[in-house]
Amino acid sequence: MEKVTLNVQGMSCGHCVNSVEGSVGALAGVSKVAVNLGEGKVDVEYDPSQVSLEQIKETIDDQGYDVE
Repeated sequence: MEKVTLNVQGMSCGHCVNSVEGSVGALAGVSKVAVNLGEGKVDVEYDPSQVSLEQIKETIDDQGYDVE
């Protein structure tokens, strides 16, 4: 398992948290997702043999948020 913390811009409410956690958490290989709304960070624990970091970033981007 790998762990990464992504900086995500545009999250401002509980709906944003649910949107990101739900979409990223639904990806095969993702075992844990935690959004820190105050800091604009998303912690993800995932299996790189099942899902790439790029796929995770694209999923967050598809929800309408900017990933740095």
